[in-house]
Amino acid sequence: MFDLTPEQKDIKKAAREFAEGEFREVARTLDEKEEFNEYLWKKAAELGFIAVFVEEKYGGQGLGYLEHSIICEEFARVDLGIAHSIASTFFGTQLLSLIATEEQKKKFLTPVAKGEAKMGVAITEPDAGSDVASVKTVAKKVGDEYVISGNKIFITNATRADFLIVLCMTNPESIKKHERFSTIIVETNRPGYEANKLKNKLSIRCSDTGEITFKDVRVPVKNLLGEEGKGFYYIMEFLNRSRLEAAAFGVGTAQGALEKAVDHVKKRKQFGVYLADLPVIQTKIAEIATLVEAARSLLYFASAKTDKGEIDHCLNAMAKWFCAEVAVKVADEALQLHGGYGLLEEYDVAHYYRDAKVLEIFEGTKEIEKILIGRTLLGR
Repeated sequence: MFDLTPEQKDIKKAAREFAEGEFREVARTLDEKEEFNEYLWKKAAELGFIAVFVEEKYGGQGLGYLEHSIICEEFARVDLGIAHSIASTFFGTQLLSLIATEEQKKKFLTPVAKGEAKMGVAITEPDAGSDVASVKTVAKKVGDEYVISGNKIFITNATRADFLIVLCMTNPESIKKHERFSTIIVETNRPGYEANKLKNKLSIRCSDTGEITFKDVRVPVKNLLGEEGKGFYYIMEFLNRSRLEAAAFGVGTAQGALEKAVDHVKKRKQFGVYLADLPVIQTKIAEIATLVEAARSLLYFASAKTDKGEIDHCLNAMAKWFCAEVAVKVADEALQLHGGYGLLEEYDVAHYYRDAKVLEIFEGTKEIEKILIGRTLLGR
């Protein structure tokens, strides 16, 4: 098992106590209403759980991705929807930390890291999901401004963020397809920005997911993040890091479902004995518990390696794919072990089953992760 430092163990304990104390009582209500309670975000910020990997001078804790993974795991152990709603407020700070100018970091990174503003990253479009290089949202340079037109969909915090990092096509004539794109910071209060919340989702219902329309949205050229024509590569670097967050959500979701299963089989009787006394049940618990530990070890190893500056995109893709798949497998088995009771929301296991699935889709589908891994290992 990966050996955490005393400080990391304290962070894990504090994150678990916060999630247990604040999430469980409201999670099912927020899920049903498809709403989020902003108090939870503010409280998480007060306790130092927001963007811990950001440097202290910009409002972060100056810790690492491993600490962030630990926090996300503990939050998702109780409820993935709430965990995602909190973590999504600083989704993109990884990219700001990497390539933003000093002026941009002070203006955009600092308030997000302090829990005073929310952000997001807008990549996906109706016809551009896994195929990032097919993005059609256009940003035309007119004088000292970019005029942005296009549509995005499945964007977290579309109606909630103060600003977004938007992947746009700025150099459509470039011979190299991947050099046609740039990342631009867009404040959501600018004229022409329109967003609608998507409802009736299967997973993470309290988290804000929306569709966006940019109708000639004007932003200053100084909002360009990094260099023109390098947006695609920036997004890939961002995903190489953000995949660890999705992997952490997977481990936490799996752990929470496992605990529900263990608790249920200890209390439930069939054929005159407790389910926990049946060998077939014992082997089921053994199998899913082993999967959870394997996923956690992979997550922690990948996170620790990233903190050393060794950005192993293949390893991080493995972590994201495997941890997500484990979440789906464990949640499925946990519900199965509950039998008919698992279908009842009051038994608090069905939401793990519903929430787990999104982990195999966002932040790169499991198919894309496997292709990335295979091509890397085969030198293709």
